[in-house]
Amino acid sequence: MIRIEALRKVYRVGEEEIHALRGVDLQVGTNEMVAVMGASGSGKSTLMNIIGCLDRPTAGSYSLDGQPVAKMTSNELALVRNEKIGFVFQSFELLARQTALENVELPLIYSRDRNMNAQERRRRALEALDRVRLSDRVTHRPNQLSGGQRQRVAIARAILNRPSILMADEPTGNLDSTTSHEIMEIFKKLHADGQTVLIVTHENDIAAYCQRVVRLKDGRVLSDLPTAQDIAGRGAA
Repeated sequence: MIRIEALRKVYRVGEEEIHALRGVDLQVGTNEMVAVMGASGSGKSTLMNIIGCLDRPTAGSYSLDGQPVAKMTSNELALVRNEKIGFVFQSFELLARQTALENVELPLIYSRDRNMNAQERRRRALEALDRVRLSDRVTHRPNQLSGGQRQRVAIARAILNRPSILMADEPTGNLDSTTSHEIMEIFKKLHADGQTVLIVTHENDIAAYCQRVVRLKDGRVLSDLPTAQDIAGRGAA
């Protein structure tokens, strides 16, 4: 599904060059659940932005579902972001004046399927909210929801278009430990149902929910191990 080879990203700040990625190779198959970890400045956010088609690399190649991303137009990239990739953010990114149901419906408003009526949008949104166990809060606005419930709304919105990849950037960063594990159980269930999941996190206990842990350092892949081996390696270190 995701194939990255010799990926490089250089930012220019004045006369200075910042090498965010220095030749990253990575493959993620269908229905994998992968954690991406690294300290601040390791390149993990840059890598995820490129995978999410929010940024372009300076060099190297990235193919998504067999299609070279570099050859896509701006409109094609926008469609990929809307239909193939679901995003979940640390800060939820919900519209304060909209209900949970209205927040979840938003991606369908920008979908290519202009013939989808309001009834079908509502049905799809209710189905997504039910999958994250929030069907009893559909009329609540964000300020009427707990942090965990807001993140469930964000997850429901992200899976609404049945994306190929669900990408979560520090999805538990604003939550307490108990709620964090409840959210990770939802990701785990989505993965069990066939969803490919990529999670950026700095917490080892969150990464432990995934099948693989990719660790970055100074713009390079430091390790790419099955979770059990990663945990064993940390224990021996």
